[in-house]
This record gives sequence, C-alpha cells and structure tokens, in this order.
Amino acid sequence: MKNDILIINGPNLNMLGTREPDVYGLETLEQIEAKCISWGKQYSLHVNFSQSNEEGKIVNLIQQAPDGYSAIIINAGAYTHTSIAIHDALKGCDLPIIEVHLSNIFKRESFRHNSYISGTAEGLICGFGSESYHLAIIASANLLKSQN
Repeated sequence: MKNDILIINGPNLNMLGTREPDVYGLETLEQIEAKCISWGKQYSLHVNFSQSNEEGKIVNLIQQAPDGYSAIIINAGAYTHTSIAIHDALKGCDLPIIEVHLSNIFKRESFRHNSYISGTAEGLICGFGSESYHLAIIASANLLKSQN
C-alpha cells in the first residue's frame, strides 16, 4: 500500500486565522497542515499539503496525483461550488477522494449547498473545523486499508 495522501486546499484558505474567524475559526492553514501531518503519522500515512488560489494549478495537482499518491483529500474552497474543471479532473484521477470543509456548507448561503466535488468523492465531511481534516485522514486510511 502506498502511504502518501495529497491534501489540496483551494482559494482563500491561505487567509485562515484572519478571514471570517466567526465562520472559519482562528487556526491558520499552517497550523492545520501541522496537525494533518501529525494525524497522518498516527495512521502510517505521509501527508503532502498544498494550497492554491489558482484553479489551473489545482487541476494540475489532481492530474498528477495518481503518479505518487493513494488518495486525495480536497477542500476546494469556493471552487467547490463553481469548478467543472476540478470536477472533471477528480473524476478522471481514479483515486479515493474525500471532500472536506471547515464550516457546514449546508448551514450557509444557498449557493454553497451545491458541490461539484461531492459527485466524485467517496464522502463529504464538513462543519467540524480542522477536525474535518482529521476525520478525512481516518476515512482515507480506512479506505486504503480496505483496498488491500
């Protein structure tokens, strides 16, 4: 079993800690990354954490993922609700995908209720802050274990 998972973060997540702390909390993306690396080690997973504000860079990461990763965890940010390109890349990558969000997207504005990611994902975890990533790492470890 390959033990590498890719965590992709979309636009504006680099602003965590200062952007709408009442919605997203006070943790920075760097703090969440450190937690994810630690959580990954608990499940013998190597975590590669990335963030981009650019849709094309996210598509490139997804397209390259099968060459080195066993699963993708993705918080596509606002692209969740708009990007057919990211949807198509995920659909074509043939890896287990877990969609995550810090906030509960279904308790927010109605435009956030639609996700182009969900149709490609094994599951969706939202509303638990950084713990959403932890739960996604656990789910990824279990999915990978069941594949072997």
